[in-house]
Amino acid sequence: MDPTTPGNPPGIALNNRTEGDINITSARQKWWNDHISEPTMKLLEKDARYFLHQSLSTPCLDVLESCEGPYLENLAGKSYLDFHGNNAHQVGFGHPHVVERLVEQMYKLPFSTRRFTNEPAIELAEKLAQLAPGNLKRVLFTPNGSSAIGIALKLARAVTGKFKVLSFWDSFHGASLDVISVGGEAQFTLHMGPLMPGVERVPPPVTYRGIFQDNEQKCLEYIDYVLSKEPGIGAFLAETIRNTDVQVPSNDFWKKVRHLCDQYGVLLILDEIPIAFGRTGKMFAFEHYGIEPDILCLGKGLGGGIMPMAAIIARDEYNRFGDISLGHYTYEKSPLGSVAALATLEVLEEEKILDKVTQDEQWMKESLKELQDRHYWIGDIRGIGLLWGIELVKNRETREKAVDEAEKVMYQCLGEGLSFKISAGNVIQLSPALTINREELATAIDIIDKSIQALKP
Repeated sequence: MDPTTPGNPPGIALNNRTEGDINITSARQKWWNDHISEPTMKLLEKDARYFLHQSLSTPCLDVLESCEGPYLENLAGKSYLDFHGNNAHQVGFGHPHVVERLVEQMYKLPFSTRRFTNEPAIELAEKLAQLAPGNLKRVLFTPNGSSAIGIALKLARAVTGKFKVLSFWDSFHGASLDVISVGGEAQFTLHMGPLMPGVERVPPPVTYRGIFQDNEQKCLEYIDYVLSKEPGIGAFLAETIRNTDVQVPSNDFWKKVRHLCDQYGVLLILDEIPIAFGRTGKMFAFEHYGIEPDILCLGKGLGGGIMPMAAIIARDEYNRFGDISLGHYTYEKSPLGSVAALATLEVLEEEKILDKVTQDEQWMKESLKELQDRHYWIGDIRGIGLLWGIELVKNRETREKAVDEAEKVMYQCLGEGLSFKISAGNVIQLSPALTINREELATAIDIIDKSIQALKP
């Protein structure tokens, strides 16, 4: 296998990347040479031979054999503290309570055909309706987040009678053709040709760089302007907090967006697929802002890091389209997915994970600020709960991205047993299991500290 063979189409600019690894560089070859055994390399070659190559996924870095709690372990027995987890590991990998409940359910009712229902699915729908505030009381399940976004878009059209959608550039909502049409990541639309019509996008309210740099009010004015000029817009789809490179809007921002949506008759669809269920210290991230969406999209961690499970929660009054197949997925009321989700919610409540994350947030904020004070490479730190971004720059005044340096730090950390995602080319994104202990958090920060220190001035 030629490890430098691109799984990505050539020519995509680094500034268009916000979602993950740049895996076509010589650094990955060096990683294999220094860290990967011959038996593992043979499996990686076979993986590259039989899987269709794609951006962000190919070629693979290593071969895993097991996972537990906040850790991954490869075939050679090397452990990684996983601060990536595809945002599915809120309760860690293989939590005993989730596994136990799943095993019990597998022997009882592993699958439910569509014309029937089952008790776990009903219990989960009831639980989510109880957890969600206000009038968010109607649920549909689906196996993945992209499908949840698709259901939300279909429901918004039915409710409003309008087909146009407003979203943010650089946003990620999933990878299916309909969803990349409303998302804002350029690399997902390469070579795709015509996409779903009726999508308007605005630049995101980033705090450190970009067209609205340090000026959320300008973003709000832009949104207001677009909504006033496009009466056909029926939905505003957005991530409450952007997960990839960790963009956290101010407390005031979402209140004003909610007001604008009400003013123009637009449904607010919030995508919390990667960040709900305690990641921000709340069950749902929008609770930080004192607002309520019209439709909420959930996924990833809902399945306990084991089962694929996603959902939408919508307002009770939207339950008037029984003649439309909004979802109609084969695993729509999966007993296994429902049991995994119920067990996950039980872990979050019984182990008081939300309180723990709130305490961890303060510790992370202080620790990362100390890190920033020591390293001129760190231009910005930002985060909430156990979701943090460290933005590496060549110069704090110009804020020029330190892309090569970020990649060096990533591979150095991998060598020391810490895995995370690089977003936007230069942002170290930290998203550990919420069950991680303080000693493990400190170990991760120490590894990052030493890896940045190793960069040449």
